[in-house]
Amino acid sequence: AAGGGAPLRPCSTHRVAQEGTDKPVIDRIIRVDHAGEYGANRIYAGQMAVLGRSSVGPVIQQMWNQEKAHLKKFNELMVAHRVRPTVLLPFWNVAGFVLGAGSALLGKKGAMACTVAVEESISEHYNNQIRTLIEENPEKYKELLQVIKQFRDEEQEHHDIGLEHDAEATPAYSVLKTAIQLGCKAAIFLSERI
Repeated sequence: AAGGGAPLRPCSTHRVAQEGTDKPVIDRIIRVDHAGEYGANRIYAGQMAVLGRSSVGPVIQQMWNQEKAHLKKFNELMVAHRVRPTVLLPFWNVAGFVLGAGSALLGKKGAMACTVAVEESISEHYNNQIRTLIEENPEKYKELLQVIKQFRDEEQEHHDIGLEHDAEATPAYSVLKTAIQLGCKAAIFLSERI
């Protein structure tokens, strides 16, 4: 047994992919969503480090609290489905914080512009995942669909909060938004794969 002579057998005590579900699809979705929520947490941490004591601090904190709940759920799903995290987490740790703090250094509007750009990208990404899972088999992926739909709606709320707090009044808003969204697309592409 300890010498490695025992045959490997599936462990029925762990909740793995349900019968008929596509394990690589589930792995990719959970891995990238975990990375995204991890990055979002770091962005809000960076924004709070700069703007936490400002008038917009409570708004950022409220959105951050929801992101913490999202990350907690994806941590649980990673364990339940035995999915490894992306190897890029240490990079997203730093990059997320730098993006959050950097946008906050532009002021309240800069932080909100970052929020709008990131949350729009995440909402679009979640919508793509919802379409994929519905096309595959909505019944088999019911639990995951429910989680993703709820989180998509909350990310969309964050997007709208950003717009309500003058994100579009940020100098060079469209350039900043485009740059951040290109970064988000690259992060999604990489985190799905490595």
